[in-house]
Amino acid sequence: MNDIIVIVPTLNEKRNIEILFDKLTTTNIRFDLLFIDDNSSDGSQEKIKDLAKNNKNINYIFRPKKMGVGSAHREGFVWSYKRNYKIIITMDGDRTHDPKYIKYLIEKLKNFDIVVTNRFLEKNSLEGWPLFRIFLTKLRHLVISLLLSMPYDSSGAFRCINCRTVVLSDLILAKKDGYEYFWESIFILHKKKYRIRQIPIHLPFRIYGSSKMIIKDILFSIYYLIIVFLKKILGKYNFK
Repeated sequence: MNDIIVIVPTLNEKRNIEILFDKLTTTNIRFDLLFIDDNSSDGSQEKIKDLAKNNKNINYIFRPKKMGVGSAHREGFVWSYKRNYKIIITMDGDRTHDPKYIKYLIEKLKNFDIVVTNRFLEKNSLEGWPLFRIFLTKLRHLVISLLLSMPYDSSGAFRCINCRTVVLSDLILAKKDGYEYFWESIFILHKKKYRIRQIPIHLPFRIYGSSKMIIKDILFSIYYLIIVFLKKILGKYNFK
């Protein structure tokens, strides 16, 4: 077992899984890999099994139904802490997160508890994105940052966590199962005074497959953000 575990939630990412794994192996970093699949229907699980046959560092959890990306992260954290990994990397399975950044995440972690990636620190970092998607993404970032008083790009999943300093119960305190888990978990860690660092990244638009976020997810995330904001200003948010 290695000291570093890379957690990759998947849902219908068959065309991306093997390419992502190949790119991970070029980083020259010794790591284990955990795929958490939400009952994909495109053959993703079979692709993961095939890769695992020839690569002992690949682990997987196949879930019986779509349970949500936030839920997948919590399950991955519990699995990893039980096995005493020292560093956790989380990233998407759609190949928008380039493994070349992993070494920088790990380097910055030496003096911090969590390192997150930020799509907005440099110009033209959203490569190939439609203008409307760029507008919505930047607007979401602005609203979350203002309402929750955070300077981070908190809605992204590409992160690095120091398991020796971050308490598991704090990582899984955010209980929502969808995309809102990302910004709420950073909000909790920020309020608990963990040392958080950001690094800039370029984020290309996905090549294969389609985004799993639908209108219902966006509307619920907005609704839940308002709830968290109101609890924050009223002093009723439970950080335990």
